[in-house]
Amino acid sequence: MSSRWWCCLFLCVFANTSAAGDESSDHPASAKILDPVVVSARLEQVPAFDTPASITTIDLEPERRPGVGVSGTLAGVPGLIARDRQNYAQDTQISVRGFGARATFGVRGIRLYTDGIPATMPDGQGQVSHFNLFGGGRIEILRGPFSSLYGNSSGGVIQLWSVEPSPEPEVVVQSSIGPDDSRTLGTRLRGTAGTMGYVVAAQRFLTDGYRDHSAAERTQVDTKLTFDLGSAGALNVIAGRLDAPEALDPLGLTWAQVQEDPAQATAAANIYNTRKSVVQNQAGLLYALPVGDTTLHASTWAGERRVEQFLALPVGAQANPLNSGGVIDLDNSYGGSDMRWSWHGALGGWPAELQVGMNYERQNQHRLGFENFAGTSLGVRGALRRNERNRVQNFDQYSQAWWQFAPDWSVLLGARHSNIRFTSTDRYVTQSNPDDSGQVSYAQTTPVAGLVYSANENLRYYLSLGRGFETPTFNELGYRADGGAGLAFDLLPAVSRNYELGGKWRVDAGAWFEWAVFRSDTENELAVATNSGGRSSYWNVGPSRRSGVELSFHAPVSKNWTLEAAYTGLDAHFRDALPTCSASGCANPETPAGAGTRIPGLARQQLQAAAQWSLDPWWATIEGLGVGNVSVNDSGDEQAPGYFLVNLAFGWSRLVGTQRLEAFVRLDNVLDRAYIGSVIVNERNRRFYEPGPGRVVLLGLRWQWNGHNSR
Repeated sequence: MSSRWWCCLFLCVFANTSAAGDESSDHPASAKILDPVVVSARLEQVPAFDTPASITTIDLEPERRPGVGVSGTLAGVPGLIARDRQNYAQDTQISVRGFGARATFGVRGIRLYTDGIPATMPDGQGQVSHFNLFGGGRIEILRGPFSSLYGNSSGGVIQLWSVEPSPEPEVVVQSSIGPDDSRTLGTRLRGTAGTMGYVVAAQRFLTDGYRDHSAAERTQVDTKLTFDLGSAGALNVIAGRLDAPEALDPLGLTWAQVQEDPAQATAAANIYNTRKSVVQNQAGLLYALPVGDTTLHASTWAGERRVEQFLALPVGAQANPLNSGGVIDLDNSYGGSDMRWSWHGALGGWPAELQVGMNYERQNQHRLGFENFAGTSLGVRGALRRNERNRVQNFDQYSQAWWQFAPDWSVLLGARHSNIRFTSTDRYVTQSNPDDSGQVSYAQTTPVAGLVYSANENLRYYLSLGRGFETPTFNELGYRADGGAGLAFDLLPAVSRNYELGGKWRVDAGAWFEWAVFRSDTENELAVATNSGGRSSYWNVGPSRRSGVELSFHAPVSKNWTLEAAYTGLDAHFRDALPTCSASGCANPETPAGAGTRIPGLARQQLQAAAQWSLDPWWATIEGLGVGNVSVNDSGDEQAPGYFLVNLAFGWSRLVGTQRLEAFVRLDNVLDRAYIGSVIVNERNRRFYEPGPGRVVLLGLRWQWNGHNSR
């Protein structure tokens, strides 16, 4: 660990110790900190403050944003980067402490959940496109070693929880309009009828897109029903649908193209009409039965996700009989179940909690590939070039135990054993394209341990360590780095050793401060080998290291003002020299990159700060977001420059009887800075860059009716 991290650690410890000595406050008692139960760490009786992990909870009520993407909502979370790609054909780029940075579409290396149901497939591929923020109540983010208790690809855990049913009927309607003919309209209904609670949230979004060839539309409907069964327990029924019929893909730009016109689309995007359509349906049941000091939790879920994507793959490349074409057609059905038993009581006279559980998930994928041309017509579905049935299933067992073994000390131990099998059956076999069927299995046990010291009522120090692992996803297995047909079954899972030292301080007036120093050493790091025409292949490149520091604080400095900030310093690099490709169409790496080369897609520093003011009926916020430069490829010969953005938001809110009316305005990138919002790692045509928009003005209206609104 470099000297600057030790300096940061010293300052953090000093700040925590000094602050703990002054517990007086002039702030009103109504500003007290909530002491939530740690859902993200699978503990039921232990608050987040007393766990040896970094946990952030974001309140989404009300969410004064369009509620379409999570990038703005997650901007203030230390250790996390969520990049707005201005491209709805690809998912938001999310990385946690450097895990997930290589994803060119979708989310990898991070476990995602909605209302306790996995939004990450068993192979580790996840999406946040169906996160319905308008119907959301909170987002929880778990970082560090204890993420591995969630299994494969858990460099971090992000959970969206829907708003809870209200005692009285409530109706909310929210609409917003922005540049590029962007508009959203959402409605939410919640309430309680007898022993049943209900939440229904629907939202419609349309945009012409900031860049050329980037128009999109999206419709989401989500429902949650809760049933109080008395002595028989409690049952939640979850269902949702996402329909994104056509999202145009402008592709990335070279640096010269960015300088010429950052809003343009790559010529190939128009030639091949690159685009993507998605339909997803999902439903689940979650049941809890408390019996004395024990509780039985059982859940089951099922869903389908259909994807059709048109790539900018040149016609000439498809002359190779092993090429699978420029149109991807995926039909995924998935499901699973999870059951765990928990107990809380006393051990040796001290509080204790124990959980034991098992998890089964399966994913069936029908993968078709077609040429993206027919005769002289480009960007259309042509002849069949790939037809295979893929299946992945996992069976995991996990346990976790927490014990306060002394007045000021507690320990949290856990372990998970995962067994994952990938199977592929090739149904496209010709004389020039052999049978590429096959299977591969991965197994791993991931232990974790953490220790917490309670220095006083308001201060905690903790140490945690553990092991994590990440298998390749079907998308990463989908194309071999050597250009051959079939799946890349030679890929190995990445295994990491994770360490974290941190502290938490808070006072009843609502102020808190948290810090963490972390390190992750990974073997068999999975990295992008080639990335061209919307198609990515991967390989193992050896060991890597991610180390850094996280700082965050929240302070209600007066009755009307609140300050908050989050800082992340991250050093992520390959520990050994690695071969890289530097030209389009490269099958064999010919350019060496030395040991210590930065892992692409990651910024070394990120800072977010905000000041919030309120004086009924008015409120205002000023935000600053600074992001350091980002390496765009494994060779490290090109970087996206860093940037600092200033955002403003202000609004008016008034309660009139049982109705609340709100109007708000957001001004993002007030200084109209040119910046790169995200990068496409290792793009072989050097079209690495996805520019962000200039100054953006967003107007929003919100109407809320509550049958018993006392606010």
